[in-house]
Amino acid sequence: MVITIVVDMFGKPNNGTTVTAMREAKILQEMGNEVRIIGYIPEEHDDISMYKVYHCSHFVFPIFEPLIEKNGMFIADFKKEDYPKVREFIKGSDVVHMILPFRIEKRVRLIAKCMGIPVTSAFHCQPENISYNIDMGHWHGLNNFIYRLFYRWMYRYTRHIHTPSEMMKDQMELNHYKNEIHPISNGVSPQFVPIKTEKPANLKDKYVIMMVGRYSGEKRQDLIIKAIGHSKYNDKIQLILCGQGPKGNYLKKLSKKYLKNPCIFEFLSQSELLKVLNYCDLYIHASDAESEAIACIEAFCCGQVPIISDSPYSATNHFALDERCLFKAGDYNSLCNRIDYFIEHPEFKDSLSQKYLEFGKHFELYHCVRKLQRMFVSAIADDKEDQANKRAFYSSPKERRQLRKTAKLAGIENPVIFKDSVI
Repeated sequence: MVITIVVDMFGKPNNGTTVTAMREAKILQEMGNEVRIIGYIPEEHDDISMYKVYHCSHFVFPIFEPLIEKNGMFIADFKKEDYPKVREFIKGSDVVHMILPFRIEKRVRLIAKCMGIPVTSAFHCQPENISYNIDMGHWHGLNNFIYRLFYRWMYRYTRHIHTPSEMMKDQMELNHYKNEIHPISNGVSPQFVPIKTEKPANLKDKYVIMMVGRYSGEKRQDLIIKAIGHSKYNDKIQLILCGQGPKGNYLKKLSKKYLKNPCIFEFLSQSELLKVLNYCDLYIHASDAESEAIACIEAFCCGQVPIISDSPYSATNHFALDERCLFKAGDYNSLCNRIDYFIEHPEFKDSLSQKYLEFGKHFELYHCVRKLQRMFVSAIADDKEDQANKRAFYSSPKERRQLRKTAKLAGIENPVIFKDSVI
């Protein structure tokens, strides 16, 4: 197949969505597909040269741009002159896959639809990722509004949607998404396995606890800092927080207040992360909201036992193989009790570690991407049937006007525009 992936940022692996897109593209290409990329490329890397790439410019989002960049993200722009160029770029594609519901995805979707090319999408941007960054994460009305906004903006136009967890599928259905939703793990790179490594000399006598994730409100690294601060083993524990983000300065101030050993704040490459995951003693994933948390899967694929928030908006809690791996969401005392328990029961932790190594095999990257490829095959078949019946998955007067306008801008003669729809 010829698969075109549309993603706002590609090539700089400093956020989960971009890392996922890069991994999927690599495996799909290795499986014998031709993969094309449309997006903003902030940095050139050798591993991009294997793809045919359409370079978009950077869209500077008014007011919120500093916050977006602190989260390790860029939004791609799509200008008038891009329409005919993208038309030529996606010509011959079997399917066009949208990673996010933003500016370039909307416009490329319209071009592909005019050309009769099947379109699929992915739901990686959890509404809480937005609401927590403006300190309104607990306002469920806002999160539900964002779900509906995403649906009206993007998702009602694509029948097949990939989302990384059953929890996200449930949330989408609760918010009246009428699509065929495919819960498929994003998968873990095969390099995340147990390896022989030793703690650095300065950490030899420390009990190392770590979390990987953006320094943002929903990730709740503050709970880990407070929990360790109240632990009877505070003087023995070394905390490592891997990431970057807008809450970095706040977390550094908080750690100085609560921790006896200075917290290590780092953004690590994959090779460095693999070493730390293998020598740390305990992994914590404290997020209130999480669509999957690949970082947590990477940790237990290396044999680490995770302690996870039981938040109903975090898919990560489904990874708990024992009730002692869960703590009460937002409660640092509950987390503190779990930390102390695992420090005091190393034999139990070691036995649980072996169970997690077996469990990790379910998230093998090639297995997950094969499922994604099957979704593409289904989408192509359904689109073929819809076109034979002269119908679209979703059609409205507004959508048809947008298609006609897009066809004119892109120079598409005889655009595929149907009045009848499936839903």
